[in-house]
Amino acid sequence: MTNAQVVFACDMTAIAPQDRKLHTDVIHKLFRSVTDITGLSDGYAFHLPNSDEVLLTAVEFISKEKLCCPFFRFELRIEPGGSSQWLHLTGPHGVKPFIQAEIGGALSPAVAKKAGFDTFK
Repeated sequence: MTNAQVVFACDMTAIAPQDRKLHTDVIHKLFRSVTDITGLSDGYAFHLPNSDEVLLTAVEFISKEKLCCPFFRFELRIEPGGSSQWLHLTGPHGVKPFIQAEIGGALSPAVAKKAGFDTFK
């Protein structure tokens, strides 16, 4: 499937009902740890604490989120020397308001406010 064929739609049945609560918990754990957000033309870059636990949580998030939201592009960026970690969450035109609405409630209030995500609750 090419990028042009990817539909901007969620598949709420892609994650088994018994796994949804765990996935929601992972989302909150991961995005509550975000320390800064940078807007990108097609999404956002989330600065993560430099820890293996957070990195593993990010991988767990991606492994499920790609099932229900196949239009997302995920990139984990580890800077040289492990000085910083970023999760880039991007997608097709119109994805930024979707990310704000879906992730905004999982961010710490201070980070959400600084990035303007608090207006989408």
